[in-house]
This record gives sequence, structure tokens and C-alpha cells, in this order.
Amino acid sequence: MLYHLLFPLADQFPIFNVFRYLTFRTGGAVMTALIISFVIGPYLIKILHMRQKGGQPIRDDGPESHLLTKQGTPTMGGLMILVAMVISTLLWANLSNGFVWIALGVTVSYGIIGFLDDYLKVSRRNHKGLPGKMKLVLQVAFALAAALWTMRLMPDDLATTLAVPFLKDALVQLAWFFPVFATFVMVGSSNSVNLTDGLDGLAIVPVMIAAGVFMLIAYLVGNTVFSGYLQLHYVPGTGELATFLGAIIGGGLGFLWFNAPPARVFMGDTGSLALGGALGSVSVITKHELVLAIVGGLFVLETVSVIVQVVSFKLTGKRVFAMAPLHHHFEKKGWAEPTIVIRFWIIATILALVGLSTLKLR
Repeated sequence: MLYHLLFPLADQFPIFNVFRYLTFRTGGAVMTALIISFVIGPYLIKILHMRQKGGQPIRDDGPESHLLTKQGTPTMGGLMILVAMVISTLLWANLSNGFVWIALGVTVSYGIIGFLDDYLKVSRRNHKGLPGKMKLVLQVAFALAAALWTMRLMPDDLATTLAVPFLKDALVQLAWFFPVFATFVMVGSSNSVNLTDGLDGLAIVPVMIAAGVFMLIAYLVGNTVFSGYLQLHYVPGTGELATFLGAIIGGGLGFLWFNAPPARVFMGDTGSLALGGALGSVSVITKHELVLAIVGGLFVLETVSVIVQVVSFKLTGKRVFAMAPLHHHFEKKGWAEPTIVIRFWIIATILALVGLSTLKLR
């Protein structure tokens, strides 16, 4: 909005020329989202406390410590991130860019799904919310619509292809299967972040790390000079996603202020589904879907631990882990919550560096 209102005035007021620079607007998006989350955070938490008698329902079969330390903490804190991110993106992004609307659409629609899930949990005082099949159908529907829209905005030679990291000029033609694959990426990313969100601060920091990596990727892929130098596939318009990702980082930092141990509010499915969907949609738009599996390797690991646990128990009647997802396994083993969280942050940082290396090692 500011770009459309103020940049046209640059001829009369040269200072407004700064709005042409993507880096300036991205920095503005980060700071705006951070300030908004700081301002609305205390009021939102107060309202959630009043509306949610008893806070988020705690699983009886979860770690015993959670019944003592997390009882009464409200959920739906992801609203803080969503409100800050949406307002900041609308203020600082070039709203004529279709990719921005795709990313926003996936994020907000997944946030609504998560909100409904959280609402049912707190209203029924049960850790089960939306039926799993209904949730999945809604996620697939929104992701498929986003994938088809993305294909329409892509250059013809990239519309249905998959780029392979570490290999220059390598494109796998997926043809009709591309929207199916893109849908899987968005839905899988969303649910992976959701599974990771189980301890104070555990999910939001790796999300911000991944958002930071993809903020750089979006900027480079959308720039003809940098994409040519790094031998990346140039996708016109993707650079504008840097403002969107910057808004996520700013909103995430503000949320972390209130989610730091001991958490005053939980993200809930409202935040985790939305943020995972955001990362998935950006990876599809920038043609870096496989890099997301590296950068978001922590989310993949948590998801695989659940799959392995379920398959093993159904086939053999035995559990591989003391409890799944993986962070609960370490809780059962006696690791302190801050130890698990910080070590998982370290893993996320290492994987982000590996993902960044794909930009140069070709």
C-alpha cells in the first residue's frame, strides 16, 4: 500500500524514492510486524485468557510435566503473528504482484483452518478439534488452488517443472503431476510445522530461520543479475516475497517474546498450520521445493518420527520412540525442555546453512 501511495510521489519528493528498493521495504515489513505484535500481544493474551477457561487442553498421554507447567496457558497465539504479518505485508509489499497474494492466501486460509481446530479444542475442552479428514480436505483444496494459480503466473518453461539443488540447469518436467506435487509440499510443510509445535519456542525459531533463508532465495531468484550469477532459475516477481517473509520474521519475533519459557501463550494450530503453509507456498513459487526439505529438515525429522512410530506399532506392536513426535521422546528420556529447544534450534541453524550452500554449489 505504501509502495503504491508514496513511490509515485518520488518525482516531487525524492525521499519517497526509497520505496522502490525491495531491501528497504523488507526491513520496514520486519519492523512493522514486530511493533504490531508487541502492541497487540498483551491485549490478545488477556482476551484469550478470558475466553478460554482453563487454556489449551493438555493431552493426558503426553509428558507428565506438561500437566503441571502448561495447564491454563491459552492457545491461538498464532493470531498475533497472522495479524502482524498480514497488516505489514499489505503496507509494504507491491500489491500488484500475484505471488504475494498466493502466499497470503495460503497462509490466511490455513490460519483459518487452524483457528477452527483450536476453537473446537478449547470450546469442547478436548485435545481433538476438527476431524482429521476434514482438515486434510480443506488443506488440499486451498493448496491445489494456489498451485494452479502459481502455474498461471510462472514463465512457461518453469510452470510445471521441479528444480534440482546442486545441479545447474537441471529441471525435471512433472507436467500434470506438478499441481499434485506442489499441493503435497504445502500440505506436508504445514502439518510438519504443526507437529513440531510442542514446546515453548520450539517451532517459531526454526520457522523464522527458514523464512530468513527463503527471504534471501526469493530476492535472488527474482533478480536477473543475481540469479544469472548463481545459475538459479529466474522467476520474475518472486523478489517481492521478501517483504512477506520479512513480515513473518517480525511477527515471529514479537510472538517469541510472549512464547519464551514459560510461555504466556501457545501458537496453536492457528499459527503452526499457517506458517508451515507459508513456507511451502514460497518454496513452490521460488522453485526451491527440495531445498525446503533441507532447510526445514527439523520439521521433516519430527514428521518422520511420527510416521515411524505409527508404522512400527501397527506392524510389530512395539514403539521405536518413548513418545512421538521426537521432542517428546527426549522429554521422556529426561532432557529438560530448554535443552531440547535450544539443541533443536542449533540443528535448524545447521540445516539452514546446508540449504544456503545449494545456492552456490552447482
